[in-house]
Amino acid sequence: MEYAIHTEKLGRVYKLRHAKKEDPQELTALQDVNLQVKPGELFGLLGPNGAGKTTLIKILTTLLGPTSGVARVTGLDVTQEAQNVRARINMVSGGESSGYGLLTVRENLWMFSQFYGLPSKAANQRIAELLKIVGLEDRKNTKSSDLSTGLRQKMNIVRGFMTDPDVLFLDEPTLGLDVGASRDVRSFIRQWVDANPTRTLLLTTHYMVEADELCDRVAIINKGRVLACDTPANLKRGLQQDAIFKMMLSPLNGLNVTQLEALAGVKKVTHIPQDGAAELDLILESDEALGGLVTLLTSNDIHIRNLEKREPTLEDVFVDLVGHSMQEVEVRE
Repeated sequence: MEYAIHTEKLGRVYKLRHAKKEDPQELTALQDVNLQVKPGELFGLLGPNGAGKTTLIKILTTLLGPTSGVARVTGLDVTQEAQNVRARINMVSGGESSGYGLLTVRENLWMFSQFYGLPSKAANQRIAELLKIVGLEDRKNTKSSDLSTGLRQKMNIVRGFMTDPDVLFLDEPTLGLDVGASRDVRSFIRQWVDANPTRTLLLTTHYMVEADELCDRVAIINKGRVLACDTPANLKRGLQQDAIFKMMLSPLNGLNVTQLEALAGVKKVTHIPQDGAAELDLILESDEALGGLVTLLTSNDIHIRNLEKREPTLEDVFVDLVGHSMQEVEVRE
């Protein structure tokens, strides 16, 4: 079949200017990335900041050339047939400040529609429909510079959908948005894909809940490598044999994660410090491993305030693959 997106051993290496002799001269952003996205899929690329998500999208949207490998979008080579690829795609990045502040919302969207050659009548009709869907109908005559961050991002989202592309790339579309605006954007994204089985959408995010809620399939990426690719349900099902707990405690009194992970049956412990307390996320081989952990805690005068067993999440899948939570990876980087 012809994939909407297809990459084979795709790589991207950046040459570092001003690097010292003892430092690496190159930075590998992507390494041997193999992806196949079917037409009609809402595909998620999940990973921490700096994992290579934006680099991959830039290559697929012809903004950046690969160092090695091949990438095709709607069957077209992004390097050899870039102009034809651009006619079939669109892209929106979260947090961007596209548009002209002196122009109104409607004027900005109409201007972008003309860049793509949309007939004016059709463009104005499309603008009205989309603004109504995202709740910006009453702001169409407001200067974009007067919009809040959330409303401006909604305008940018509409811009991406204006041309009804075959493949739409959304790079962290809800970055910096509040809960309500994020929910509206996610709902709109899902509706757009479901309305036409030929539409394909690739979404990058570092929000686990967003990937779980929206995506048909998810590729987990870290340090430029794809570590796993499947439906969210199948990725989580792989951890069903583990026992996963959330534990609220009094302060750890000098006890550290390494000591806890040294206990029999304890696979991974993530410590989240709290004000006058501690939170532990635990991945255990079985429920029986909890006994040794409780014994160690109580012997160090650490009080258990709450203990909750829960189902696996995509965060747990990431921890299992990488060895650290996404937040820990971003701090380390």
